[in-house]
Parts: sequence; C-alpha cells; structure tokens
Amino acid sequence: MFDKILIANRGEIALRIVRACKELGIKTVVVYSKVDRESLAVRLADEAVCIGPAPSGSSYLNIPAIISAAEITDVDALHPGYGFLAENAHFAEICESCRIKFIGPSVDNLRLMGNKALARETVQKLGIPTIPGSKSIIKDKQEALEVVKKIGYPVIIKSAGGGGGKGMRIAHNEISLLNSIDTAQAEAEASFGSPDVYIEKYIQRPRHIEFQILADNYGNIIHLGERDCTIQRRHQKLIEEAPSLRVDKELREKMGRAAVKCAKSIGYKGAGTVEFLLDEQGNYYFIEMNTRIQVEHPITEMVSGIDLLKEQIRIAAGERLRYQQKDIEIKGWAIECRINAEDWEKDFSPSPGRIEKWIIPGGRGVRVDTAVYPGCVIPPYYDSLIAKLITYGKTREEAILIMRRALEEFVIDPIKTTLPLYKEIFASEAFWEGKFHTQIIEELLQEK
Repeated sequence: MFDKILIANRGEIALRIVRACKELGIKTVVVYSKVDRESLAVRLADEAVCIGPAPSGSSYLNIPAIISAAEITDVDALHPGYGFLAENAHFAEICESCRIKFIGPSVDNLRLMGNKALARETVQKLGIPTIPGSKSIIKDKQEALEVVKKIGYPVIIKSAGGGGGKGMRIAHNEISLLNSIDTAQAEAEASFGSPDVYIEKYIQRPRHIEFQILADNYGNIIHLGERDCTIQRRHQKLIEEAPSLRVDKELREKMGRAAVKCAKSIGYKGAGTVEFLLDEQGNYYFIEMNTRIQVEHPITEMVSGIDLLKEQIRIAAGERLRYQQKDIEIKGWAIECRINAEDWEKDFSPSPGRIEKWIIPGGRGVRVDTAVYPGCVIPPYYDSLIAKLITYGKTREEAILIMRRALEEFVIDPIKTTLPLYKEIFASEAFWEGKFHTQIIEELLQEK
C-alpha cells in the first residue's frame, strides 16, 4: 500500500480523498491555490503546499508546480480526483516518468477514451451499439453535410476531446448546422485545446444511463450497476439516482456486459464509467467512457456498499479486486442532488461569496459530501458545485421522501443556490412518476 498520496484537486472531492486515505492509514498532501488556503482539505491533510494564485491555469492546471510539490513532499502516488487534470494523458505520463503513481487508468487508456471519436470507433468494432453519425472527426463543412444527409436532422455536434457540455451544439437544419460547427469548434479549442468535432444523430427525449466499473491490473473487471443521470441542463448533470426505473434486470445484465466488454477490450485499469443513451423504445447506445471517479459516485456506494475511492487506491497500489461480479448486489435506492452556487432564476448565473449561514440536513438516510463550512468564501474561479446531497431508502419512494425532507432542512445564506429548483423538481409529477428525459429541466423552466 502507498505511504503518502498527493491530492491534486480542491473542494469536496479533495476532502473525500483525504478521508479515504486516512481510513486506509495513508498520509496525505494537498495542493492548493492562494484562495483555498483556509479550505477543509488543507486543514485536515497531513501536509499542504501552495501551488499558485487563484486562476486554475496558474494552480490546479499548473503541472510543473504540482509535480514539484509531489517531489518536495516525497509522495509515492497522486490522486487527481475529477475535473482539472484527472483525464489528462500528458499529466499522467509525466507522473509516471517521475516515478509517481497516477491513481487512474493507463496513459494509453486516457488517450484512447479521452478522444470521444476514437472511443466510438473502438466500441463499434466490439459490436456495441453507437448512435449513427460520422465515422471519425469531421474534416470540413461539406463532409458534415454529407453525414447529415445520411442520418437526418436533428443532429448534435460534439467535441472529440472532452465533455461536460463544452463544444456541443444541436442543429435542426442546414443553416444551424453550418453555424453550429464554427461555434462548437471554437469552444472545443478553448476548452480542450483541440477544435476536433464529430456528429451524431440527436436522440430526442432519451434517458442518460451510466455503468460504474472497477478493473484491477490482472484482467478482473466488474460493474456495480447503473446510475440514471437524465436530469441535466445543457449536458451538465443535476440529479442522479441508482438504480434506474427504466432499467430492468435483463437490460441491466445486457448493458453491464457491454460496459465490461468495452473496458476489457482496452485493458482498462481502475475506476471508470461507461455512459449510454437509452431511447424511448429501450434501445441503448454507447456515448463515452469517463476515465476517472465521477461526481455522482456516492449513490453507487450507497446501493452497492462499496467504497469506490478506497477500491480505486487499492487497485493503483497493485491489489487484486476483492469482488467478483456475483458478489455485487444492488440494495435499495439512492438519489443525489448537486448543490451549485448558482442563481437558477437568472439563467443559472454563478453566485460566489461568503456563506454566513450553513445548516446541513441529517438523520437516517442522509449523506452530505461537502467542504463548505459557515464563514467560508465560495470563490468565482472554479466549478460552482459546493455540496452533494445524497439520500438513501429501501425504495425509490422512500429515497424521494427523505430527499424532500432534507432539502427543507438545508439552509445556505446569503448566496444563491440550486436548492429551490430541486424542491420544485421533487414536487413535480414527472419526477415522482419517473417520466422524464434529458430536456425535462428546460420544459419545467418554460412552464414557469
């Protein structure tokens, strides 16, 4: 097992990793920007190193500074969390060249699955269904028009180098297609350093279903069931639940096998997530693989009873998987709400500032993953996620009722958050009956 791990991240995920390491008896080093000097992760880690000013480009994306911190503190491994450098193959390669174990998949895995177009080509060869679209990167607008002529409108243009809604545009006709390509390429270049995009048929009113996998260094791979991440806005997930109402036992086994097959074909190692779209007829299509721990990992932990962070660290340390597929049993229901510092009534504009009043919910079936405390300042430089509210019940109905109660207990002042929006969603008939799709937020907002 590792002696000391450097955590190259911030906020709740940095704190989550610190806690997992402490429970494994591993010492921790947290890097931080000047604005995060008073963060809980910094306070609770064994060591902390400032790596630069607030902007992420000068701190959490500053590879030389992070590697220097790792070498100075003599760590034997580095955990990237999610976001920032978590899926950066170049960073992982530098870590390995400096004899610092990167807690994540191999450099080859990161390069292959990090390019969404190459990932599609890979799974197509395995016979796993993919959404109709371009075979690879779109070279020019003429090629784009030829692709769309075959598959028809509407289509979605996607960045080959990343996700999270960046470099994505929907086109319903030729004019919007040609304009959207320019916009998507510019956004992809700014966000991921590459203007490469590809085109897929846009599936209307789908469910977004993802499968959590774990793979060790000895060819053992399992999945831990699905998460339903359908409730999102502009391709950014807001609410997730596990399992999914739309996935029965037969479909779970079929999609789970596909996820494992995908991982096995590339010799995947570590924790990862294979994502699918599920259409209204029950057909599933591979969309991408995320080669890191997911924001929404807690709901899988709740229903499987497995600590994903600890397993991720054990695998990186060379241990064999402690579970076989037959050992995995999904029990109960878990739901997660991402609490963002945003004013949802003003187009989800960021709402940074000092938190004066902070009262988190508790009681049976409630978990809150956060690094926030009364008096702390939410800076304007990073992602707006400030907490994850997770509830667990024996049934979906019980998990929803606990969530509704927990949302009422949660108090955050004076900054604006997405708490009021979630109260409306959980009171809606569409959510209660499970009759929703990826555009449900837009439809609810239009009704207001």
